[in-house]
Amino acid sequence: MQKLKQMTLFMTVVESGSITKAADKLDLSKSVISQHIKQLEADLGLPLLKRTTRKQSLTASGERFYLQCCEMHQLAEKAWSDILHQKEFPQGKLTVTAPHALMNDIIIPALSSVFSVHKDVKLNLIAHDGQLDLMQEDIDLAIRVGESKLSSLKQKRIGTIQDILCIAKNYPEFTSDNIEALPYVANHWQSKQISHQLVNTTTKNARVINFIAAHQVNTVQNSLSLIKNGFGIGLLPEFIYLQHQDELKEVLPTFEMKTSNVYALHPFHGQVPISVRMAIDAIERALA
Repeated sequence: MQKLKQMTLFMTVVESGSITKAADKLDLSKSVISQHIKQLEADLGLPLLKRTTRKQSLTASGERFYLQCCEMHQLAEKAWSDILHQKEFPQGKLTVTAPHALMNDIIIPALSSVFSVHKDVKLNLIAHDGQLDLMQEDIDLAIRVGESKLSSLKQKRIGTIQDILCIAKNYPEFTSDNIEALPYVANHWQSKQISHQLVNTTTKNARVINFIAAHQVNTVQNSLSLIKNGFGIGLLPEFIYLQHQDELKEVLPTFEMKTSNVYALHPFHGQVPISVRMAIDAIERALA
């Protein structure tokens, strides 16, 4: 750091025409600048300036060194300018992970709404229902359903989703009393024995329904396909259910399940990259 400071001082002395003028420009004393120049020449083992009481000029070595100091200064200015530009205009790779259920219908449309005009942003999307290690996997933003364990990650609640207990519209008739006997299409994160608590939208009375998993899937699209094809009851996010109402129906239309909170997590402390902030805001709007 001392070398860079001395190089900058030397460049300023040359461009100012004298140590006195450089001192005025940098708001430093002449003795401080003079000492730095002497130390610089001593470290290099070469004279850089020829000085008299009235005039200064560069030695051959000093002239070449000055040009290199100018190149260094230009690179530093460019680096500073580029990083300030990134505060206002997103660029570079943005890695986002989210559950399969949210990726296609919520995350991708939300990101498209803000980054379609920012061609310097390169999206890297990871659909994953587990809780990946953001640092190990170099992930900038994770969207998760349900609060995560306490950690060093920053966590913000950005919305909710509602699950619907549904079945194929053409499924053979059944009554609310024999629902638990119907086959259940379980997501891979559910256990073999499943219990759901629903609340009557009118009376607010709660009802608990228990199932034994008959089928198991690892993506929401597989769950949707099995339910639509008559394999039994299953859970689907409301935004997916609404897209397929012509083929699906609610099992208990007068009851509803409790909503689940959705969180955005990132590993940044202090200043958060603009691309991450824009992504979080867009996904929050989409969930709303």
